[in-house]
Amino acid sequence: MAQIQDDGQAGPNALDMSANHDPLHTMTESERQIFDYLIKPDDSYDRNGVYWADLNAFQRLKFVGAYDAYEVKRELGSIWAMAKRDPLAPLGYYVRNMVIPGAGLGLEGYVLFSIGNIKPLFQAAFSSCWKATIICNKTWIQAAEYLEICGIIVGQILVGILGDWLGRRWGLIQDATIMFIGLLMLTAAWGVTENGWVICYVWSLFFYSVGVGGEYPMTATSGMENAVGSGKVSTKEDRLHRGRKVTSAFLMQGWGQFFNQVILIVLLLIFHHGSGNPPYSKVAAQWTYRISFAIPAVGTLWLVYFRTFKMRSAGKQLAAAKRKQHVTGYDTYSLKMTFTYFGPRMIATAGGWFANDVFFYGNKLFQSEFIGEITNNSKSIMPGWLYNLINVGVSLVGYYLASFLIDNKLYGRKWMQMVGFLMDFILFIVPAFHFEYYKTPEHIGEFQAMYFLSSFFNQFGPNAVTFLVAAEVYPTPIRATAHGFSAACGKLGALLAAVLYNYITTKQKFHIVPWFGLGGMIVTLLFLPDTTGLDLKEQERRWQFIRAGREQDYHGVAVHPQHLSWWERFRGVGKYYDADADYAQKIEEMRADWEASQARKADEKAGHYDDDESHEDSVWSSDVSTYFEKTRNSPTITGQEKYPLSGNGNNVIN
Repeated sequence: MAQIQDDGQAGPNALDMSANHDPLHTMTESERQIFDYLIKPDDSYDRNGVYWADLNAFQRLKFVGAYDAYEVKRELGSIWAMAKRDPLAPLGYYVRNMVIPGAGLGLEGYVLFSIGNIKPLFQAAFSSCWKATIICNKTWIQAAEYLEICGIIVGQILVGILGDWLGRRWGLIQDATIMFIGLLMLTAAWGVTENGWVICYVWSLFFYSVGVGGEYPMTATSGMENAVGSGKVSTKEDRLHRGRKVTSAFLMQGWGQFFNQVILIVLLLIFHHGSGNPPYSKVAAQWTYRISFAIPAVGTLWLVYFRTFKMRSAGKQLAAAKRKQHVTGYDTYSLKMTFTYFGPRMIATAGGWFANDVFFYGNKLFQSEFIGEITNNSKSIMPGWLYNLINVGVSLVGYYLASFLIDNKLYGRKWMQMVGFLMDFILFIVPAFHFEYYKTPEHIGEFQAMYFLSSFFNQFGPNAVTFLVAAEVYPTPIRATAHGFSAACGKLGALLAAVLYNYITTKQKFHIVPWFGLGGMIVTLLFLPDTTGLDLKEQERRWQFIRAGREQDYHGVAVHPQHLSWWERFRGVGKYYDADADYAQKIEEMRADWEASQARKADEKAGHYDDDESHEDSVWSSDVSTYFEKTRNSPTITGQEKYPLSGNGNNVIN
């Protein structure tokens, strides 16, 4: 069989709906098999050509279970084959595909959560400044938490917009550069007085946080789009493992937290004469915190190099999307259309992230107080650090489990987020109304277990899912903007926690926080579509119809009720789904692509060359070419007759 294009549908602008083609009627059995292979991949359609979401519950369970088992066996076989050739090859594969794409998040996770980790050390070594606030301004001490979050919000919105305007690669380079400079500032922060040092430290943290904020939309969008590819070819890797690829990069944030805590413990033991017990000298505290910031500065400098010289194709899919729509600069029209058609999705991604960050950052901010309850308010910071290390380890288990199950069609994104929110609600509401009971020595272990379980379900739930879906449910031209906006709303939740927790007791926190979990679950249920198993190319195909003002002409799986939110179903968006009409429509789109390819070849033979890089000729099988030859409208295809000039926005072949 000749080489075949896998799911390479052209955009809706190429459709010739007036043509009198009847693809289903004129096909031979061989041709139908080829088109079924192209249009109905076996990871999404059963042997009868039925989409997995159209199967009844029993058939769906059987289909998904069988294919997942096959895929696990295939992947384990690949790992074993790599290991036989080179025992370190699987590790190298993991580093290339998971660690390096998430290196920025790992480094920012290291630094971001270091702020909370070193605060107890500052309070112990500089008690008159950081704890009693006698010689330092209390407002500036509290600003360390506020300005950190404000810097992240600025970065998420600003870099999100720049990422859609200038491209993913420049956004990635900018983030790494800002974080590197910020780390130099944090490492060298000083002042004539301790209060002056605090002010310098806080503003250095704000500058660094701008880069941290930009890392969210850039890592999510570039990781997702690199998994999909910039061309028309849709792959099983996208359909089966897109979520795993993105969340595997995101979980590097957990490893950043883990290594930060380990390094702080080691550095304190080195500079405090091998002891982790008080009293702590100012010199030991200064060396510990400064070297802990200098270490990631080296990694961040490497990240600047890598993104500058090794990630030149990071923005190919965005560039291709802009070429199709003849857009240069920022696509304001797509932004307007996104709010028009996908506004409720913004409620889900922004609202869900807001609720999640009240939990996530709330845990981090009051965790030292909570661990104080467990350790009976020990004056040593070492027990708190060790308990935090356990908590991070539990969180990492949640990160990895989320990565493994986020693409499972029977569980997936939406269920994972709702269950995570619900479990966090339960695990906080129970001790909230029996706080004194669980604080007693006899029951403190139960208290501790519920706290650690809440960390697990936060990672194996909303924290992982919000990062993914905030990019996934929106079209390419404004994906980074939408992700940045959603993430910024999330950080407003973190800011709420940072401010609120300064004025309420630990017990009151347990009374307030759970309801954000319940609210997050409700918002997810109503407004979040489930994109598990949905071909991202299919979603982009739907977007082409919407942007062309022809929403009603799209009949593909992107409007299948399985992939729509409850709100979208209520509005009747799913009424356009028609599997048979979509099958015929895709063949006509492929015909337009084929005719454009033949016309370009005719032009080349005539000596006319088109330098437009947006054209991506595919390699067609002989059966497909024969079918299009015998069913085409005109007896011959000549250059400039069948494929239009790129300047004609209404007829461009996508």
